[in-house]
Amino acid sequence: MGRTLQNTMVNLGLQNACDEAIYQLGLDLEELEEIEEDAGLGNGGLGRLAACFLDSMATLGLAAYGYGIRYEFGIFNQKIVDGWQVEEADDWLRYGNPWEKARPEYMLPVHFYGRVDHTPEGVKWIDTQVVLAMPYDTPVPGYKNNTVNTMRLWSAKAPNDFNLQEFNVGDYIEAVLDRNLAENISRVLYPNDNFFEGKELRLKQEYFVVAATLQDIIRRFKSSKFGCRDPVRTCFETFPDKVAIQLNDTHPALAIPELMRILVDVEKVDWDKAWEITKRTCAYTNHTVLPEALERWPVSMFEKLLPRHLDIIYALNQRHLDHVAALYPGDIDRLRRMSVIEEGDCKRINMAHLCVIGSHAVNGVARIHSDIVKNSVFKDFRDLEPEKFQNKTNGITPRRWLLLCNPGLADVIAEKIGEGFITDLSQLKKLLNFVNNETFIRDVAKVKQENKLKFSAYLEEQYKVKINPSSMFDVQVKRIHEYKRQLLNCLHAITLYNRIRSDPSKSFVPRTIMIGGKAAPGYHMAKMIIKLITSIGEVVNSDPYVGDRLKVIFLENYRVSLAEKAIPAADLSQQISTAGTEASGTGNMKFMLNGALTIGTMDGANVEMAEEAGEENLFIFGMRVEDVEALDRRGYNAQEYYDRLPELRQAIDQISSGFFSPRDPGCFRDIVNMLMYHDRFKVFADYEAYIKCQGQVDQLFVDPREWTKKVIRNIACSGKFSSDRTITEYAREIWGVEPSATQMPPPNLPRE
Repeated sequence: MGRTLQNTMVNLGLQNACDEAIYQLGLDLEELEEIEEDAGLGNGGLGRLAACFLDSMATLGLAAYGYGIRYEFGIFNQKIVDGWQVEEADDWLRYGNPWEKARPEYMLPVHFYGRVDHTPEGVKWIDTQVVLAMPYDTPVPGYKNNTVNTMRLWSAKAPNDFNLQEFNVGDYIEAVLDRNLAENISRVLYPNDNFFEGKELRLKQEYFVVAATLQDIIRRFKSSKFGCRDPVRTCFETFPDKVAIQLNDTHPALAIPELMRILVDVEKVDWDKAWEITKRTCAYTNHTVLPEALERWPVSMFEKLLPRHLDIIYALNQRHLDHVAALYPGDIDRLRRMSVIEEGDCKRINMAHLCVIGSHAVNGVARIHSDIVKNSVFKDFRDLEPEKFQNKTNGITPRRWLLLCNPGLADVIAEKIGEGFITDLSQLKKLLNFVNNETFIRDVAKVKQENKLKFSAYLEEQYKVKINPSSMFDVQVKRIHEYKRQLLNCLHAITLYNRIRSDPSKSFVPRTIMIGGKAAPGYHMAKMIIKLITSIGEVVNSDPYVGDRLKVIFLENYRVSLAEKAIPAADLSQQISTAGTEASGTGNMKFMLNGALTIGTMDGANVEMAEEAGEENLFIFGMRVEDVEALDRRGYNAQEYYDRLPELRQAIDQISSGFFSPRDPGCFRDIVNMLMYHDRFKVFADYEAYIKCQGQVDQLFVDPREWTKKVIRNIACSGKFSSDRTITEYAREIWGVEPSATQMPPPNLPRE
């Protein structure tokens, strides 16, 4: 979620008033804003997407709730020590959180462990351990429409009799200390992005948020009147008409068996009716196609932790497979491929399959990704129910990602086309009329230069690095992952360095290459990549032959509040994942909206960005999905490229020989070995096209007027990538509700 203060002022239309008031008290609002901690309660794009969606849902007047876990410790703070990432705990609640309100009156029990008892009155889940879920509410204001929605985050509390039951007569002190075991559930965010780690505590977290949320939803459903004559609502027929549950990836997949458990065991709804209600209520958004990211929980873990849910999943799967078998008699392999249960040395539950069979809609997050989801990942399921599969291309909120972080640009735009674009970003198209307007070109370039000066000052103050503000700011900020190919960026930086070294008198386009992002603490290769980036920086930045023509900077502790500073200052946005691996990307959209040009592959939403702005207004390079598939069939051989491309060979030899790690020459052998012999993401295959494309970037950058005209065309065509458009599509095509632009009356006026 990042910081809340400035976002609240923007959405309430109070920023200027507060600015003035604070100034009159002799204070500086910006200094005050820097004191607030970021709420970093997610890992990367998926969590930030949810935050943008909350802003859009409130702005579109939808009655929507965002549910999650109130982690005591969010994503770790990243320190760089001797060029290596070091993690420290993110104690973001240390000084309290003024934006949240605890709601103990809505505290709910969540059950774990125990056993299943079949009785004449139905199935019972008994002898469980109870943990309490305490809700904390944070207001989510819409943009100047007097709507305030709620984000409700659950915190784990031990019940007062925890471990003090009859069988634990002895040690009272020990029992009270053991309360921590229950409360550990909401202690810390697992810091993996696009990687599944099957830890029991993580499964507990997933069930905890689901069980608390579903009880909350059902309580609210039952207490609402909507035309129901029962004093207490017992009929669930209308549940899917009143409630929509959107599963943000498979992490809340347990909502499906949990809703079944409540309907069947507690509310005594007939199984088939309950399944119909569940399917009509739930919808699933897929966020990745990387196999290592798919959640596959061991059956043995379920058996112990959630025995009733395991029974329900088995029963759901049996009915599902019976249906498939009836349609495809004798096709045993299809049954194996489509089962929710994966057989093998360790039986596992495939959570994605559970989500697909338990939802009425399944969507990917960019057109190319949704096609891959339909045609390869869930192909068998598409054959069964093609109408279930949809696309919803991601978006970003223009309030935080333009108004808040780039007020200078927002002003220059509003001057030309008015303020309507803030809630209808497609209006940016009107800027196409000003592509050749000299004043507008000058104003856009001036805002970018001011943002660069401001960011330069910030970097100098924070990290004591001096950078050339007239250089090209070439930025790649995102989680560190092999598929995102920060290594390709590194190879370009080294190649640039070698070119300057081999002909220092030649004129080069000056660049400041900035790379930032966190590596999962257990992801060895990602941590090595950070060390490589910082090591290249040490060599390049201190070489007198290079001067200020090339700098390589690692942006420490990348987070929302740093993105808000870096993105408006960027000239070039790097979106260089191997085609077919980045589901959508959302950073790409933020850069486009803030006047950077994109160098990227035809992957994720880059494809649609190129379609909107015209491919000639982005720097598109490299293999397409078809080329990657063809290369896989031929067999990718890195050695081939190494032998054929002298500049690539020189760069690899330098990394390999210890040129960038003189104190420890073998430091990067794992990286070189991976690149040469088992690179799943084919860095070398795109190297030549990438270097060539970067040459075209240089050529355009030396013509500031033509560069800025391309920038304006990009901004003008970024309207599709508003999360308002995305949410409008979810609302109409999945949730069955209609967004409303009408303003609520302000609280000081009586309502109708």
